[in-house]
Amino acid sequence: MKLQYIVVAIAVVVLSGCAVVDVTKTSKGFYDKTNANEIEILKTRPERSYEELGTVTASGFAATDTAKMHNAIRTKSAALGANAVILTEEGMLPDGWGSGRKWATGVAIRYK
Repeated sequence: MKLQYIVVAIAVVVLSGCAVVDVTKTSKGFYDKTNANEIEILKTRPERSYEELGTVTASGFAATDTAKMHNAIRTKSAALGANAVILTEEGMLPDGWGSGRKWATGVAIRYK
């Protein structure tokens, strides 16, 4: 009976997936937290000058959850004082169920 509960618990964890955003500070100094709603998600480098604040890695999001992934990236990057995040790579990893899980990497920046 206990084995049955363990199998069900593992299945729930695997099916639900674990969406994670990790931001690692790489710059010197500190900035006040910014409003996450105002952080831009960019696919190319902006023309205006900026400082790189840290690396951003997002993984485990459903293929249809791009907006949720972007909002999670904004929320985590706001703690560094970021104005934008440049997404340098994005992709899908197969999950064995046919849909796949979305991932992205990038750089949190602050405009000068």
